[in-house]
This record gives sequence, structure tokens and C-alpha cells, in this order.
Amino acid sequence: MVLNTNTQRETGRTAQVNNINAAKAVSDIIRTTLGPRSMLKMLLDPMGGIVMTNDGNCILREVDVSHPAAKSMIELSRAQDEEVGDGTTSVIILSGEILSLAEPLLQRNFHPTVIVNGYSKALVKALEVLKQISRKVNIDDKEDLKQLVMSAIGTKFSSRWGEQMVNMAISAVLKVVQRRGDYTEVDVKRYVRVEKIPGGDLSECCVLDGVMFNKDVTHAKMRRRIENPRILLLDCPLEYKKGESQTNVEISSDEDFNALLKQEEEYIEQMCAQIVAFHPDIVITEKGVSDLAQHYLLKAGITAFRRLRKTDNNRVARATGATIVNRADEIQESDIGTRCGLFEVRKIGDEYFTFLEKCTDAKACTVLLRGGSKDVLNEIERNLADAMQIVRNAVFDNRLVPGGGATELAIAHAISKSVDDVEGIAKWPYAAIATALEVIPRTLAENCGANVIRLLTDLRTKHSEGAHTWGVNGTTGEMADMTQLGIWEPYCVKSQTLKTAIESACLILRIDDVVSGTRKKK
Repeated sequence: MVLNTNTQRETGRTAQVNNINAAKAVSDIIRTTLGPRSMLKMLLDPMGGIVMTNDGNCILREVDVSHPAAKSMIELSRAQDEEVGDGTTSVIILSGEILSLAEPLLQRNFHPTVIVNGYSKALVKALEVLKQISRKVNIDDKEDLKQLVMSAIGTKFSSRWGEQMVNMAISAVLKVVQRRGDYTEVDVKRYVRVEKIPGGDLSECCVLDGVMFNKDVTHAKMRRRIENPRILLLDCPLEYKKGESQTNVEISSDEDFNALLKQEEEYIEQMCAQIVAFHPDIVITEKGVSDLAQHYLLKAGITAFRRLRKTDNNRVARATGATIVNRADEIQESDIGTRCGLFEVRKIGDEYFTFLEKCTDAKACTVLLRGGSKDVLNEIERNLADAMQIVRNAVFDNRLVPGGGATELAIAHAISKSVDDVEGIAKWPYAAIATALEVIPRTLAENCGANVIRLLTDLRTKHSEGAHTWGVNGTTGEMADMTQLGIWEPYCVKSQTLKTAIESACLILRIDDVVSGTRKKK
């Protein structure tokens, strides 16, 4: 025995079959969450919180699995979510199906490298077909963008408020688009903040022309509403400097102590005088503001906020045109933000929120979400994040492909037609990809209770006649032309789904030895 007796080892065919079964189990978990008629999953996380969602990535993130192949499948949906933000469910279902179709080939003693070779050729063909059937969308045309986002949100919980959600996603993303020559930056993660406040109604959700944060003014008498304010952002404390390490001061007489206190007061007074010289209406700092500084600022009619998060401060800077200053004696007139139209502190529920609204050309924004409960809000936030990613993808790559399983059927048809071009026994795994791709329209049809076999036969006939935009109407379960339904998906989401699913299936197939060792007990 070379290996430790505590280790479990699977080799050869057993390892491959177990890996395939693990992948199939993962894809079966989320199969019912695909399409407009999808079901939600309810998960209890280790902390005792509840997650209710039909977002593939979110479900798999919460599921605790022990099999290594299943873990790698879960990583797929995470990679898909980070890369393009949508298609997390499709990628797992497709990968599971591709692997399950490799099982009969392995039983016929096909070598895994032959299967991988066939799969790789099919992927190249699939990406070729994808390019041919794609069409371009005009980013400035809101109607085209709406259709695109609508098809992404249509499968989610928030589809009941579809129109509103779509408009919110589009306006939030287009606000943060920055073009510098050839380079386009769309940083949704950093500059679009989603603020969830339980209570109210979903119809009250909106995208602000500016930002908001959960803070109240530092002094009760400071102004709470200012029109066209001058805003100064600081990154330094408005209080006396404390010693970095332990500081000992020896005092020989009682006047020395007063002199020390006076020095501190003069330091704060001088700092406040430097700020007041520029006549700002609002001062926001990431550090503390002492009582004395509040007093001086109040006398000058300045509203102060303290301990704002760095990320929030960056958003305020982008929205109001201010520059964050690190020292009070370095302030310049150009650092003051003047693009904000209205500053107001409002009370929502039990808490005070500061609104900086009506900003001209704001390059950051806050999305305000209201809803019945925390769970509802969390789900809507996930849906909105997906929708915003879709718009972001469209800004970078404006090609679209038909949704509703039409693209998969078109690729499957093209692969089936070109099977004879592949030499040798690689044509079997090559053809298997065509069968695997039909799992998407099949699952869509299953989830809305249609007659699956008849529907798929009719669709195959349509595609053989060259009608590549026909797919499944996910709501009624009937055959439909996607151009009339207006269901389009971003090209980059589809191509990423195909690449990730096929490449990961190839990776899992090439594993022939699984050693899972348990640690020695000390």
C-alpha cells in the first residue's frame, strides 16, 4: 500500500461515471428554475437565514456539496455570473447534459480524448453559427434595449413589474457609462449602489439622479435642505491629532495643561477657518468631526456629515463633480462639487437618509428599492443586478441572438448537418453536442407543461426549413417566432455559456483518478 489507508480512491471508469453522476445531480437541482414559468428554491443557510431565489448562481452558492466534480460545476455558474451576469442556470443544465451524453460513449469504450476532440470541434462550429445568426442592436435605441432586458427579467420573480425594472436597469447603467476615446468604462459594481429599505411598495422603487446614503447631520441645528449646494469632500478628521503611538506629556505647572488644550482648540479652529474660506454648504468627511468643529461649522452655516464609507464618498464625488481632499490646507476652488441640484435629509421608516439629487450629468447613482420584506428585496436586487449586467454587456458588445431556445436549436441543426465533415469516430461525440443543446428548449417546454416531443419535432422541422428564429414561448409552451415575441439575448452571454459548458465537460471527462484523502487525526 503506497497511499495512506485513510484515503478513498476511485480510478478509471468508476471515477468517470461518478463524476458524470455528480454533475447530473447538480444540474437536476436547478433544472426547474429555467424560463418564465420557473419555480423558486428555498434554502436555509448555515447562519439560519432564508434564501428564496431562482438565480442559478445564488442557489448553488448556498448548496453544500462534498463531491469534487460537483464543486467544479458550482464554480462554473460563479464564473458565468462574474463574466456576463446571466445564463448561470443554462450553463449548468447544458454542462450536465453534455456529460450525461458522454456516458454511453464511454460504455462503448470511446477514449475520453476522442470524445473531447469531438466536443471541441462542435464548440468551434457552434461559435461560427452563433456569429451568423446574431444581429446588431443600436445602444441609443431604448426600445431595442428594453426587449433585451425584458427577456432576461422575464424569467425572474420581478417580471410582474417588468417595465419598471427594465427602465431602472437601463437608466442606472447608462448613467455610469464613461467613454474616454476608444476605452469605455461601465463600472456597475462600484458606482451603482442598491439601497434596500423594507416597507413601502415595489412601485416606489426608483433610480435617483444622484446618490443617497444612510446618515443624518452631525448637529441637530444644521440645515437639512439646501438647493444647489456647494459640496466639499474630505478624507481627514476634523478633530485634534491624536498621537500615533503612546504619547507622554510631562506638565510642570497648571498653565501648561491649559496651553495644551488651547493648542488643540486653535488647531481645530484653524482647520475650520480653512474650510469656511471656500464657503461650502456641505462638508462630508470619512473620519470623525469633533464637537468644537461642529460648533464652528454650524456658526458658518455649514452642514457636516462624518464617517461616510469610502465607497459612498467616491460615488458622491462622481455624482457632484467634487474631488476628495486629504488635508484641509490643500483645498482649492476646483475641489468643490457644484453639480448637485438639491440636498435633503428625509426620514424613511425609522432611519434618516441623505439625498443628493437633481445632479447634472451624474456619473454615479443610487437605486432605491422598496418592498414588503427583506427576502423580496434580496431577490429583486439579484434580478436587478442581472438586468444591469445585460445592459452593460450590450454597451460593450451590441450583438444579439434569438432567445427561447431558438439559438440552441439553430446550432444543433447546423451541427447535425455537418456531422459528415468530421472524420473518424469523433463524429459521434460531435453529434452528441447537437442532442445536448436541445436540453434548453426541452427544459423550457417541460417547465410550462407542454407536449415536449411534439413541440421539439415541430421546431426541428422549422429549423430544417431555415427559420432559425423559432423557439419555445416559455409562457404558453407553444412554438413561436422570437422576432415577433421580441425575445433576444446578448451574444456574449450565449457564447460564454457554450464555451464554459463544453470546456468544463471536457475537463471533467479527462479525470480518471479521484483521490479524496481524510486528514490524519492528531
